Amino acid sequence: MAHSIFDLFKIGVGPSSSHTVGPMVAGNRFVATLKQQDQLKHTTRVRIDLYGSLALTGRGHATDTACILGLMAETPNEVDPDNIQPYIEKVKDNNKLILAGERSIDFNMSDDLCFNFTKFLDQHANGMQICAYDEHKNTLLSRRYFSVGGGFVVDESELVQQENEQVCLPYSYDSARELLAICQQENKSIAEIMLTNEKKLGDADINNRILHIWRVMDSCIKRGINTPGTLPGSLKLKRRAHQMHQKLTDKNNTDNIDSLDWLNLFAMATNEENAAGGRVVTAPTNGAAGVIPAVLAWYLKFHSKDDDKAIIEFLATAAAIGLLYHRNASISAAEVGCQGEIGVACSMAAAGLAAVMGGTPLQVENAAEIGMEHNLGLTCDPIDGLVQVPCIERNTMGAVKAINASKLALQDDGTHHVHLDDVIATMHQTGLDMMSKYKETSLGGLAINVVAC
Repeated sequence: MAHSIFDLFKIGVGPSSSHTVGPMVAGNRFVATLKQQDQLKHTTRVRIDLYGSLALTGRGHATDTACILGLMAETPNEVDPDNIQPYIEKVKDNNKLILAGERSIDFNMSDDLCFNFTKFLDQHANGMQICAYDEHKNTLLSRRYFSVGGGFVVDESELVQQENEQVCLPYSYDSARELLAICQQENKSIAEIMLTNEKKLGDADINNRILHIWRVMDSCIKRGINTPGTLPGSLKLKRRAHQMHQKLTDKNNTDNIDSLDWLNLFAMATNEENAAGGRVVTAPTNGAAGVIPAVLAWYLKFHSKDDDKAIIEFLATAAAIGLLYHRNASISAAEVGCQGEIGVACSMAAAGLAAVMGGTPLQVENAAEIGMEHNLGLTCDPIDGLVQVPCIERNTMGAVKAINASKLALQDDGTHHVHLDDVIATMHQTGLDMMSKYKETSLGGLAINVVAC
């Protein structure tokens, strides 16, 4: 169960938190268990089986690459994106893998990494199994992992345990109604409640850690802006942020430039960098990683008077809202469609913006509710399994909706008919009712009605 700001905002690499970051984490966990059980020295072969959405869109989401990196003990937050392709090419060329970064074993990607396209594991759409064998083909270790969204990974036992996990916090809440009641009783903002809880979790340097998260987001925007060319993959999609920035900064440009042009630029730059496998922050996922940074960057450029204070308040508020979705619904597109990614990011960004614009807790909750209400039913149907179309542009749309949701909420006193708790429950139920072909499988929607190449 997620409780911390840094559970939602995690530094990793693109293109997907559930399909790239999650499997890399699973690989790390597996080799750590091998070492803990003193079985690494006996391991001569490892096999990975991918199921459900991990299999169906795994190649486009670099799941195969992530699995190999995880088994090599490379971590999402530390691996150098520039080194990833050379690592993988070396494995392909030599049919060897340095397990846990220590032991060389035979590894053939076609035989030892299997995409089970027609099989889903019952527990979750993003399932995988890793097995280690000795020289006599005896099983040394076998584990099933589930990448449940936003880079979170659980094994079979943890799926049950997390439902009953209890953490003692100064301000414990399981719903937006409880959160608002605490804010009223303590006369505190949502950000203040979140930061107080964060201190109880043992972090002595919360503000600097939040600011570091923003610096990684900001660096991602800048790399996306400064990098021209074509994105990897079958679509051969041209990167647009670089040219967009040139037009916005061209002194001879006579077009009426709206501040939303910058918002679109920030979102597009982030998700083009994500699609290229660059360094990003889950917010709350990689596929939706551009919404929150774009809205925050837009606020800092056009409205902020105290950047550090605004960054901390914005991200702490957004995290408090994101935790409600993670706790009571899902942030996995494979489970509930893109409403669980772009929709949640839009809701979080709307709340963060309303907070830094001076909104009351009730107005912040209203902004979050509006942000999700108008993303209900949003499907996930990436063309050719790539986190590119419609994903990149969809981040710009999510950012625009977030700003409008915030503006609508701030124009009134926060009184409204639909509560955030109700829209979260609706989103979850809508996702469960949604046909699986619209949930990150590339078997429906745009994915089959648009020619990939």
